[in-house]
Amino acid sequence: MAKYSDTIDLYDDKGKLLKSNVTLEKISPCVNKGILKTIDMTKRTAAVNLGGVEKGLKTGAIGKHQVIKGRELDLDISGHAGAIKEKIFKMLQVQEGDDTEIKSLAGGKLLLCTVPSSRLAAAATYDATTTAIASAATYAIIDEFDVDMFNGSTVKAAVWGSYPQTMDMVGGAVAGIMSIPQNNEGLGYALRNIQANHAVMITNRNAMQGAALCSIYEQAGEFEMGAAIGPFERAQLLLLGYQGLNANNLVYDLVSKNGKTGTIGTVVQSLVERAIEDKVIVPGKKGPSGYTFYETKDPMLWNAYNAAGTLAATMVNCGAGRFAQAVSSTLLYYNDLIEHETGLPGCDYGRVMGVAVGFSFFSHSIYGGGGPGVFNGNHVVTRHAAGVGMPCIVAACALDAGTQMFSPEDTSKIYQDTFGQFDEFAKPIQNVAAGV
Repeated sequence: MAKYSDTIDLYDDKGKLLKSNVTLEKISPCVNKGILKTIDMTKRTAAVNLGGVEKGLKTGAIGKHQVIKGRELDLDISGHAGAIKEKIFKMLQVQEGDDTEIKSLAGGKLLLCTVPSSRLAAAATYDATTTAIASAATYAIIDEFDVDMFNGSTVKAAVWGSYPQTMDMVGGAVAGIMSIPQNNEGLGYALRNIQANHAVMITNRNAMQGAALCSIYEQAGEFEMGAAIGPFERAQLLLLGYQGLNANNLVYDLVSKNGKTGTIGTVVQSLVERAIEDKVIVPGKKGPSGYTFYETKDPMLWNAYNAAGTLAATMVNCGAGRFAQAVSSTLLYYNDLIEHETGLPGCDYGRVMGVAVGFSFFSHSIYGGGGPGVFNGNHVVTRHAAGVGMPCIVAACALDAGTQMFSPEDTSKIYQDTFGQFDEFAKPIQNVAAGV
């Protein structure tokens, strides 16, 4: 028997029906095979930039903004990529025939390494992926070129970056999707601690697929931090379905209807019309001025519709201007307008508006500490919305035409060249539908 009576139809980013009558629990991060595979690969996989190691050693530019003259090494790492890959594989493998995997990309200059499941089973955190891969890559290069004891530390620095002088591997050649555990601000934040620009590049600047990938990580994070227990599980699954996975084609329909000449206000109008048509909200009492207060018997479903509307408004507004910076004002004013229009709470019951106010200040106002693309769901500003703010930020950055100080290409190109080559990451909507 289905856990919830809700069923949804899953549509892709082009409005094509993928699966119909999907029961809500089938898209759960704890159940859906596609999501489980994506999260498993996220934890077990990291990219090694062999080309970057070769360049860094040749110029002495290793670690964090460091150029160490006199310690340059001219090693033909790219030319020996096949042998280095083989050595890394043997060191990462625990047992013959296990699920260790290494894929060569960019002519061997990039390696996408997946450590065996047993390494994470024997570990307390997902650190085991990055450390095992970095150690194997370091030793493989030293062994392949017979680097002596006096230069081995230079090779290590080129691979590991400034660790252990810095807490993370800044300037290193090994990159996973998640940040290090020490950067997680609370319990269960690892999957939410993923930069918006990473999701943009992994999904090859596709706004809806980027929002979907971010939504999967954000909602899996909500499950991990205990926010999807009991009745709250349905609430989070509805948010994942309608905002992240384009359930019932709602996001696509709203953007299609308003994309050419629409505004944030017309998206509000379209969302309210759709909610009335689908009987999610109904007209209630009238005020002395004639204003109609709307009512709902299902605030969780209304919240999911609002999350879809917030994403659609972001795509319409930021897509029209090709600027990511408008995402914070869109998050604010779409929800301000929806509350004035209906008398019902905005997305995430007002918390998205709270995120928007702080976000505009931190991303590009007086403080101006960074563009929207460098934020993540772990940040003090953006964490408060329950997984529904970050997907909008990802969509806005995917539609941006170069207005950010930190563009996705500057911060996250390696993620496109590695993780972005595989449908489990690049096409998450289809991946989830296939995993139902």
